[in-house]
Amino acid sequence: MCSRRAVRSTRLVLAAAAVTALAATATACGPEDTTDAGASSASTAGSGESGGNSGSEGSAKDNSSNGSGSNSGNGSGKTDSGTGGSGGGDNKDGYGQSCGTNDVSFTLTSKSQAGGYYLVTAKAKSGITCYLDVNTPSVSFGSGAEGVASPVGQGGEDPIKLSGSAVAYTGINPKSTDTDGGAEFESVIIALTEDDSSPAELKLPEAATVDKPIVTNWSTNSAETVPVIP
Repeated sequence: MCSRRAVRSTRLVLAAAAVTALAATATACGPEDTTDAGASSASTAGSGESGGNSGSEGSAKDNSSNGSGSNSGNGSGKTDSGTGGSGGGDNKDGYGQSCGTNDVSFTLTSKSQAGGYYLVTAKAKSGITCYLDVNTPSVSFGSGAEGVASPVGQGGEDPIKLSGSAVAYTGINPKSTDTDGGAEFESVIIALTEDDSSPAELKLPEAATVDKPIVTNWSTNSAETVPVIP
């Protein structure tokens, strides 16, 4: 009887001890688990905040860079525009332009001096100011090579400004030979340059015999434009 009670008591003591140990274990694990979980959550939250702040700073730097680039670009644009405006101000239309044949009006007069020649007077048309940059006009009778006048190099001022009442003169001798013969023409063609696409055709007072014609340079002194056979 006693042995059974002793065995039963022993079992009760062991069961009580197991319950106590289990409770102690549960109590010990609970706080540690809670603490670890809290620390883990705090660490995760801190990392998120740090990442967010880092991202904000990066965005701010990007915005700062964009703003700087924009301001720099605008500044350069203003400078270029100012330079262009200054350059444009230096351009003056009609200032110092070369005379074209259609910018000038011509007058032809027959002269008896030196065996006879034609004095041509050139004057800028109303409202035009230009320069005779080419010293010798291109002169021809007809379209053939035999009718082209050769320059004799007399007179000459380079360049001559034509404006208002200012004029320039050139002399044309249609026949520089002493022989008979030659072709007759009733007009003479004159241009200020060889490649002028709009030459002027001047009517002669009467038909002229043409043979190896000659022409002088432009001059503001008509006495210098009496063509002399070289």
